[in-house]
Amino acid sequence: MGMKRRLSNGFIQAVLAILAIGWIMPLVWVVLMAFKDPNNPNSVTSLFGGLMPSLQNFVDAWQSAQFGMYYVNTIELVAGIVIIQLITTTLAGYAFARIHMPGRNIIFIMFLLQLMVPVSALIIPNYMTMQNLHLVNTKWAIMLPYFASAMGTFLMRQTFRQLPREIEEAATMDGAKWWQILWHVLLPGMRPALVAFTLVSVSFHWNDFLWPLIVTSTPQTQPLTIGLQLLTQMGETGAQWQMICAGTLIVVAPLLILFIIFQRKFVNSFMQTGMK
Repeated sequence: MGMKRRLSNGFIQAVLAILAIGWIMPLVWVVLMAFKDPNNPNSVTSLFGGLMPSLQNFVDAWQSAQFGMYYVNTIELVAGIVIIQLITTTLAGYAFARIHMPGRNIIFIMFLLQLMVPVSALIIPNYMTMQNLHLVNTKWAIMLPYFASAMGTFLMRQTFRQLPREIEEAATMDGAKWWQILWHVLLPGMRPALVAFTLVSVSFHWNDFLWPLIVTSTPQTQPLTIGLQLLTQMGETGAQWQMICAGTLIVVAPLLILFIIFQRKFVNSFMQTGMK
């Protein structure tokens, strides 16, 4: 029995190791390409060919696109979306979990139906709405469609339902208003859910590409992903993969650094909320 269990554990660990290697290889390839000489013919054909201890590709990528402006735009866009989402999803989740009203479950089911609608199917109606509001090529046009989140509302509702009603009833007997109960009593117990949703939302909107590409046309309103796309259009002899990989690392570096520093808290938040 002991031998079978050890063999089973060894097999599982071997499978996990293979999956981990397969997952990490694209990132390793991008890192190696970012430090290769673009004039060396072995840079693309060999994994380690043309390596050079230089940041020249990063300098070229930074100077080829206005990454400073793109960084500021991306931080403003992501911060604006996530802050509003935390407010709207928390209030909506509280209403669906705690407030009794006629047809509450039907309204909630209809609210969740938008999870089944592909994002690409909403591009045209969203663009027409932004056009009617005269917001095309503005940061508001990128942020407005994401101010509400069905997934976030569902997560907050489930978390509110798991909190004991006794603490809410005790606060009510002490004369607390609903917003005081929400802020001082319930929200501290929802910290893992709020952190997990924030991480997912920040990661998605930091890497979002299609909607900003469609609704904006000038660098003053575009995020980092659009700047990275511009690198693929440079070079008369084809794509400069070394510079593109350096630009990719410039774009994803903040998320990677945050994950490495706070990985334990990230994993704990996901485990407590059941998000994957």
